[in-house]
Amino acid sequence: MAVGVPDSDRPTLGQRDVFDKECPAHAILGKVTSRWGVLILAALLDGSMRYHVLRDRIGSISEKMLSQNLRTFTDYGLVERTVEPTVPPQVSYALTPIGHEAAEKLHGLLEWVSTRAEEIETFRTGGPVPGPKLLGRS
Repeated sequence: MAVGVPDSDRPTLGQRDVFDKECPAHAILGKVTSRWGVLILAALLDGSMRYHVLRDRIGSISEKMLSQNLRTFTDYGLVERTVEPTVPPQVSYALTPIGHEAAEKLHGLLEWVSTRAEEIETFRTGGPVPGPKLLGRS
């Protein structure tokens, strides 16, 4: 599968193969689709959130992991950090337009996981899978 590979022999930076570990898209994909990355971006689809609200929305994420991921997404231009000039300062995070685009695509994955989680877990534990054949089992 050649994702992002052009027809010419000399791909531009934006057209390299995402499967190539040297491709910048490979690293970005790793960040965006990480366990916490997906949840952070999807949570921000609900709108701008303050740090503690986002942390509570995600649940089991540590403050260290949330901070690291928010910093990365801010550096990548996916999330915007806004500091309100109050005492104490209020910091909120929101998706940028490109971050919103990524989050919308990831939201579909989360919907699929949510819909299929019970069937997949049943398959994983060796129980009978209801409905039509799923995941290659009868």
